[in-house]
Amino acid sequence: MTLESILTMLGGIGMFLYGMKLMGNSLERAAGARMEKILEKLTSNKAKGVALGAGVTAVIQSSAATIIMVIGFLNAGILKLAQGVPVIMGANIGTTITAQILRMGDIDGDSIILMLLKPSSFAPILIIIGAFVLLMTKKQSLKDKMGILIGLGILFMGMTLMEGSFAPLSESEEFGKIFTLFENPFLGVLVGMAVTILLQSSSASVGVLQATSSTGVVTFSMAAPIVIGANLGKCVTVLLASIGVNKDAKRAVAVDVTMCITGSILFLIVIYLYQGLFGFSFWSDSVNRGGVANFHTLFNVIVCIVMLPMINVLIAISKKLVKDKGQSKMDEELSLLDPRFLETPNIALEQCKKVVAFMCETGKENFNIACDLVHHYNDDARETLEENEKFLDKTEAVLGEYIVQVTERQLTPKQNLFATELLHTIGDLERIGDHCVNLAEEAELAHLDKIKYSDESMREFSYLKKAINTILDMTKEAYEMENITVGLRVSALEETIDDLIDTLKSNHIKRLRDGVCTIDRGVSYIEMLTDIERISDHCNNISTHLIQRINDKDLNTHTRKDEEEMHTEEFKGLCRYYDDQFLDPVKEMQVL
Repeated sequence: MTLESILTMLGGIGMFLYGMKLMGNSLERAAGARMEKILEKLTSNKAKGVALGAGVTAVIQSSAATIIMVIGFLNAGILKLAQGVPVIMGANIGTTITAQILRMGDIDGDSIILMLLKPSSFAPILIIIGAFVLLMTKKQSLKDKMGILIGLGILFMGMTLMEGSFAPLSESEEFGKIFTLFENPFLGVLVGMAVTILLQSSSASVGVLQATSSTGVVTFSMAAPIVIGANLGKCVTVLLASIGVNKDAKRAVAVDVTMCITGSILFLIVIYLYQGLFGFSFWSDSVNRGGVANFHTLFNVIVCIVMLPMINVLIAISKKLVKDKGQSKMDEELSLLDPRFLETPNIALEQCKKVVAFMCETGKENFNIACDLVHHYNDDARETLEENEKFLDKTEAVLGEYIVQVTERQLTPKQNLFATELLHTIGDLERIGDHCVNLAEEAELAHLDKIKYSDESMREFSYLKKAINTILDMTKEAYEMENITVGLRVSALEETIDDLIDTLKSNHIKRLRDGVCTIDRGVSYIEMLTDIERISDHCNNISTHLIQRINDKDLNTHTRKDEEEMHTEEFKGLCRYYDDQFLDPVKEMQVL
């Protein structure tokens, strides 16, 4: 084999790998967050899980990528282990679609139609069409679709180059003698594993084998152990992906590795036992691309059929291999921010959104703890509040860093806007936590100084507490549901809360003048009202940024026109409704 042939072969492998990567990435971007939504809708139906796993892998052209995605979902708590295992089984079937596509290289004939169906003919056409449209369009969705065509074309051109470099070897006796060594099943398996580990793709290693089969020296006896080894080799990538994940994700990896090893051993025993006793008529025949593809598919389908009824046994084995260990609530929630999702920005941003929902819940919990401390100070409750505050602080830091990492990827304008909104939101939620801490500190000082607030001030305070709980609930609902209507309700209620706090301050100043409250209690009470007003303001900030993002507006500007558009008759009606609920009862108390 000349230096030119070696360089051509390496160039062909490079084009093949790049084409596969480009096609997979383009397909994944075109599918967007639907990948996650499909997997999230999985039920306990095993067959459905296998079908979905096969389908997703057929799209992104990598079983390892699908399995890593499932590991991420298990780590994030989106899937349960029993749901994830069938998806992994299906992924191993889906990865064989690449080999089935590559078998088109076996098409032969003199007619124009058959010639156009050959990869060497239609690959340049795909690249020409894809590149032309890619350069002309400004739509990201269309660019992703053209990326699929270009990736497929490059993949086939790489395959053609590899075949061309192997062509002279068909007449080489030395090459034939070397390949006969692979008839040894153990050596064949090791070679298949080594190539897969090197190329980081079982589809790629099987593709190289298909290209080599064009020489005519590859027999079924040589190809079978190499294909089995290729399927074992992908386990190394999956094992590396299991570092630092939770127990269920590690168990899923253990299931995949156990299944691959067990299936490979059983398959080798059966085919070599049959060959020894009866013999396959085609054992020493040359194998072409289609033969390699069929064996690759047959192996994975049969392993799946055999292992599917044994899912519970595989899970039980994985639980013995991966023991239960305790995990804090903080770690569980932050595990949603799996680094594996960074390569799929849509999914990564959706995960960020889920962590923000946890921050909303924690902020509301701390507000209620702080209000309870005002009534009855309790050291245990204060400790819980401090733990929650640590979670909010840590989450803001970790989530902020994660979002910055997401923005370093190639994002669409909508994704950039979403990321910017998330950064604004986590800042507001962290500040809500700080104001809750301020409330708790005021409550502690009042407790130490034996300050008691008047019954009248506490009755008024109860309406404010209900209003803040309502606005916190609505903020979370608006954010999770991405509902503009609920977001506008937040803004309307915030105006009512501002008026309510002004009323409470005025009433308290009057009580100070009348001697009902002392100056010490007065200052403390006013400080608490100020912190609560800030909590309401931050809720309004969150809803405003949400509305701006949904309407594709710049989050860093808020014009008078925006205010005018918001203050419609419907908005004024909402304000009157919330006044009736929270403000008017306080005013009526003063009349009485």
